[in-house]
Amino acid sequence: MTTAPPTPVDTDAAAFVAALGRLKAWSGLSYRQLERRAAQAGHTLPYSTAATMLGRDRLPRAELVAAFVAACGLRADQAEAWLDARMTIAYGGQLVAETTSAARNRGLRRPRWALAGVLALAAALLGGMLAAGAVTEDVEDDTRTSLRLPRS
Repeated sequence: MTTAPPTPVDTDAAAFVAALGRLKAWSGLSYRQLERRAAQAGHTLPYSTAATMLGRDRLPRAELVAAFVAACGLRADQAEAWLDARMTIAYGGQLVAETTSAARNRGLRRPRWALAGVLALAAALLGGMLAAGAVTEDVEDDTRTSLRLPRS
């Protein structure tokens, strides 16, 4: 590995997978060696999954890309570039790449919209719990209502 590793391609899934294949060739590792190195880095990457991933034109899951590039021996900043390229393809555009780049410049790992989604989910769950009475005090109420109309 004396040459620089291949760079990720963010045009489409097939080109991205082909670039992952070039990365594997650059690493000089077998699929079984990649599996062992991924495990040493704290990832799970079965050799058969890695082989299947490189044999398809579909975009692999983010966790597989992270495990694969770590197993190939990339530094954290290089691995981040591969994950950014995958995200750009997955969400189809420049907006995601700009958001991710801005988040990285602020020292954050997730785009701002991910935080907004988590907050919206938390608010919805809390609202549902309040509406169901799950977080209110149980107070006995002596007022009774009748559904019958008075007789005339």
